Amino acid sequence: MGRENERERKPRLNYFIADTHFFHADLLGNNQFAPRLFDSVAAMNQAMINAWNARVDDDNDRVYHLGDIAMNPKAMPTEADVLAILSQLHGQIDFIKGNHDYQARFKFLHKNDPGWHGQPKFLFHSVGTIIKDDHTQFIMTHYPMMLGITKQTLNLHGHIHHSMMPIAEDINVGVDAPERELVPAVAALPWGSPLSASEIHALFTAKQAFLKAHANGSDDN
Repeated sequence: MGRENERERKPRLNYFIADTHFFHADLLGNNQFAPRLFDSVAAMNQAMINAWNARVDDDNDRVYHLGDIAMNPKAMPTEADVLAILSQLHGQIDFIKGNHDYQARFKFLHKNDPGWHGQPKFLFHSVGTIIKDDHTQFIMTHYPMMLGITKQTLNLHGHIHHSMMPIAEDINVGVDAPERELVPAVAALPWGSPLSASEIHALFTAKQAFLKAHANGSDDN
């Protein structure tokens, strides 16, 4: 009872991440697409688990995973392997379907959901979902969206790994995202850390300044 009362008193925090690609051996090493400087898949997987659990309160928080949970083209992990990883992660998790995810995996995870304080641990979205934070809409999708001229609306996305959309309102929340380097406090986080809502707002402000500074070739001056 005391633990449940503590959960009721403590505000729930939302976190955001994408493109974990658990088990993906081809990403190991220094590369332009998704540099992952680990000697093994096991070390990479454990680093992401540790970074996730260091931030996310297992009793209270919610994580939005914006697609591409796990893969390995040369030796696909079994659904049980993926479930074993995801069951170690703290919090309740919303999964938005990425191009390397598929309905059969979602169905397996739903059927074998370990539960979370009397609720499902895993929730699923085929295309995307929207929440509001500090008067700003977070439109969450796997693929980046072209929102046009917007006010108080951000598109949180993944898919493009170590690349950045040239639009301030598009925030790549993937573990390999270059936006993470724009804010020193975010850059200092352990690799694989989910991002908080306040960090999303900080990244947006920093990305606006970055794009303005680099517009019209001013980065050559």
